Amino acid sequence: MVKTIEATQRAFNTIRTGRANASLLDRITVEYYGAETPLKALANISTPEATTILIQPYDKGSMAAIEKAINMSDLGLTPNNDGQVIRLNIPPLTSERRQELVKQAGKLAEEGKVAIRNIRRDGIDSVRKQEKSHDLSEDESRDLQEEIQKLTDKYTAKVDDLLKVKEKDIMTI
Repeated sequence: MVKTIEATQRAFNTIRTGRANASLLDRITVEYYGAETPLKALANISTPEATTILIQPYDKGSMAAIEKAINMSDLGLTPNNDGQVIRLNIPPLTSERRQELVKQAGKLAEEGKVAIRNIRRDGIDSVRKQEKSHDLSEDESRDLQEEIQKLTDKYTAKVDDLLKVKEKDIMTI
Protein backbone atom coordinates (compact mmCIF):
# COMPACT_ATOMS: atom_id res chain seq x y z
CA MET A 1 0.00 0.00 0.00
CA VAL A 2 2.94 2.31 0.68
CA LYS A 3 4.19 1.66 -2.85
CA THR A 4 0.73 2.52 -4.19
CA ILE A 5 0.84 5.86 -2.33
CA GLU A 6 4.30 6.56 -3.81
CA ALA A 7 3.11 5.65 -7.32
CA THR A 8 0.09 7.93 -6.95
CA GLN A 9 2.35 10.77 -5.79
CA ARG A 10 4.61 10.26 -8.82
CA ALA A 11 1.56 10.30 -11.09
CA PHE A 12 0.40 13.56 -9.49
CA ASN A 13 3.84 15.09 -10.10
CA THR A 14 3.39 14.61 -13.84
CA ILE A 15 0.24 16.77 -13.86
CA ARG A 16 1.01 20.28 -14.95
CA THR A 17 0.29 23.18 -12.64
CA GLY A 18 0.86 26.80 -13.60
CA ARG A 19 4.55 26.59 -12.74
CA ALA A 20 7.44 24.89 -14.52
CA ASN A 21 8.48 21.63 -12.91
CA ALA A 22 11.05 19.18 -14.27
CA SER A 23 8.93 16.22 -13.11
CA LEU A 24 6.44 17.04 -15.88
CA LEU A 25 8.86 15.29 -18.23
CA ASP A 26 9.28 12.12 -16.13
CA ARG A 27 6.95 10.04 -18.31
CA ILE A 28 8.50 11.06 -21.63
CA THR A 29 10.66 8.52 -23.42
CA VAL A 30 12.69 9.25 -26.54
CA GLU A 31 13.47 6.90 -29.42
CA TYR A 32 17.28 7.04 -29.22
CA TYR A 33 19.33 4.69 -31.43
CA GLY A 34 16.38 2.31 -31.70
CA ALA A 35 15.66 2.08 -27.96
CA GLU A 36 13.06 3.90 -25.86
CA THR A 37 15.13 5.94 -23.41
CA PRO A 38 13.83 8.17 -20.61
CA LEU A 39 14.36 11.86 -21.36
CA LYS A 40 16.11 12.29 -18.01
CA ALA A 41 18.86 9.93 -19.22
CA LEU A 42 19.47 11.94 -22.41
CA ALA A 43 19.48 15.50 -21.14
CA ASN A 44 19.95 17.85 -18.23
CA ILE A 45 16.53 19.27 -17.29
CA SER A 46 16.29 22.51 -15.31
CA THR A 47 13.80 25.28 -14.55
CA PRO A 48 15.62 28.62 -14.77
CA GLU A 49 12.35 30.57 -14.48
CA ALA A 50 8.90 29.84 -13.07
CA THR A 51 7.44 29.49 -16.57
CA THR A 52 10.30 27.81 -18.48
CA ILE A 53 11.78 24.31 -18.57
CA LEU A 54 15.26 24.09 -20.11
CA ILE A 55 16.37 20.80 -21.69
CA GLN A 56 20.07 20.55 -22.48
CA PRO A 57 20.83 17.28 -24.34
CA TYR A 58 24.13 15.57 -23.62
CA ASP A 59 24.29 14.60 -27.32
CA LYS A 60 23.29 17.42 -29.70
CA GLY A 61 22.32 14.79 -32.28
CA SER A 62 19.40 13.73 -30.12
CA MET A 63 17.68 17.14 -30.20
CA ALA A 64 15.31 16.25 -33.05
CA ALA A 65 14.27 13.01 -31.34
CA ILE A 66 13.66 14.85 -28.05
CA GLU A 67 11.57 17.49 -29.82
CA LYS A 68 9.54 14.78 -31.55
CA ALA A 69 8.93 12.93 -28.25
CA ILE A 70 7.72 16.14 -26.55
CA ASN A 71 5.41 16.94 -29.47
CA MET A 72 3.99 13.39 -29.40
CA SER A 73 3.38 13.50 -25.63
CA ASP A 74 0.14 14.60 -23.99
CA LEU A 75 1.79 17.63 -22.37
CA GLY A 76 0.43 20.10 -24.89
CA LEU A 77 3.70 22.08 -24.91
CA THR A 78 5.62 23.19 -27.98
CA PRO A 79 9.42 22.89 -27.77
CA ASN A 80 11.61 25.79 -28.94
CA ASN A 81 14.97 24.60 -30.27
CA ASP A 82 17.83 27.11 -30.62
CA GLY A 83 20.48 24.55 -31.64
CA GLN A 84 21.98 24.30 -28.14
CA VAL A 85 19.02 23.80 -25.80
CA ILE A 86 15.29 23.14 -25.99
CA ARG A 87 13.00 25.49 -24.10
CA LEU A 88 9.47 24.65 -23.04
CA ASN A 89 7.41 27.68 -22.12
CA ILE A 90 4.62 26.89 -19.68
CA PRO A 91 1.64 29.09 -20.54
CA PRO A 92 -0.66 30.26 -17.75
CA LEU A 93 -3.57 27.87 -17.24
CA THR A 94 -7.12 28.93 -18.01
CA SER A 95 -9.79 28.14 -15.44
CA GLU A 96 -11.25 25.60 -17.88
CA ARG A 97 -7.91 23.82 -18.19
CA ARG A 98 -7.47 23.88 -14.41
CA GLN A 99 -10.81 22.08 -14.03
CA GLU A 100 -9.69 19.43 -16.56
CA LEU A 101 -6.45 18.91 -14.63
CA VAL A 102 -8.38 18.55 -11.35
CA LYS A 103 -10.52 15.85 -13.02
CA GLN A 104 -7.36 14.13 -14.27
CA ALA A 105 -5.92 14.21 -10.74
CA GLY A 106 -9.18 12.76 -9.43
CA LYS A 107 -8.93 9.88 -11.89
CA LEU A 108 -5.35 9.16 -10.80
CA ALA A 109 -6.44 9.23 -7.16
CA GLU A 110 -9.26 6.80 -7.90
CA GLU A 111 -6.80 4.46 -9.63
CA GLY A 112 -4.65 4.57 -6.49
CA LYS A 113 -7.66 3.76 -4.29
CA VAL A 114 -8.62 0.85 -6.56
CA ALA A 115 -5.08 -0.52 -6.27
CA ILE A 116 -5.29 -0.27 -2.47
CA ARG A 117 -8.67 -2.02 -2.42
CA ASN A 118 -7.23 -4.80 -4.61
CA ILE A 119 -4.44 -5.26 -2.06
CA ARG A 120 -7.11 -5.43 0.67
CA ARG A 121 -9.03 -8.07 -1.28
CA ASP A 122 -5.90 -10.18 -1.73
CA GLY A 123 -5.08 -9.92 1.99
CA ILE A 124 -8.59 -10.87 3.08
CA ASP A 125 -8.65 -13.80 0.61
CA SER A 126 -5.37 -15.03 2.07
CA VAL A 127 -6.74 -14.82 5.62
CA ARG A 128 -9.92 -16.69 4.60
CA LYS A 129 -7.87 -19.46 2.96
CA GLN A 130 -5.86 -19.84 6.16
CA GLU A 131 -9.11 -20.01 8.13
CA LYS A 132 -10.50 -22.71 5.81
CA SER A 133 -7.34 -24.78 6.16
CA HIS A 134 -7.69 -24.40 9.96
CA ASP A 135 -4.40 -22.49 10.31
CA LEU A 136 -6.36 -19.64 11.93
CA SER A 137 -9.35 -19.60 14.24
CA GLU A 138 -12.48 -17.64 13.33
CA ASP A 139 -11.62 -14.97 15.92
CA GLU A 140 -8.09 -14.55 14.61
CA SER A 141 -9.42 -14.39 11.08
CA ARG A 142 -11.98 -11.71 11.98
CA ASP A 143 -9.32 -9.68 13.84
CA LEU A 144 -6.92 -9.86 10.90
CA GLN A 145 -9.66 -8.87 8.45
CA GLU A 146 -10.54 -5.86 10.64
CA GLU A 147 -6.84 -4.91 10.77
CA ILE A 148 -6.59 -5.12 6.98
CA GLN A 149 -9.68 -2.91 6.65
CA LYS A 150 -8.21 -0.33 9.05
CA LEU A 151 -5.00 -0.23 6.99
CA THR A 152 -7.05 0.16 3.82
CA ASP A 153 -9.00 3.07 5.32
CA LYS A 154 -5.76 4.72 6.47
CA TYR A 155 -4.13 4.51 3.04
CA THR A 156 -7.21 5.61 1.10
CA ALA A 157 -7.34 8.64 3.40
CA LYS A 158 -3.71 9.35 2.49
CA VAL A 159 -4.63 9.26 -1.22
CA ASP A 160 -7.47 11.72 -0.50
CA ASP A 161 -5.02 14.01 1.30
CA LEU A 162 -2.61 13.88 -1.65
CA LEU A 163 -5.49 14.73 -3.98
CA LYS A 164 -6.53 17.74 -1.88
CA VAL A 165 -2.97 19.07 -1.94
CA LYS A 166 -2.71 18.59 -5.71
CA GLU A 167 -6.12 20.21 -6.34
CA LYS A 168 -5.05 23.21 -4.25
CA ASP A 169 -1.78 23.39 -6.20
CA ILE A 170 -3.59 23.26 -9.55
CA MET A 171 -6.20 25.87 -8.61
CA THR A 172 -3.63 28.31 -7.18
CA ILE A 173 -3.00 31.09 -9.67
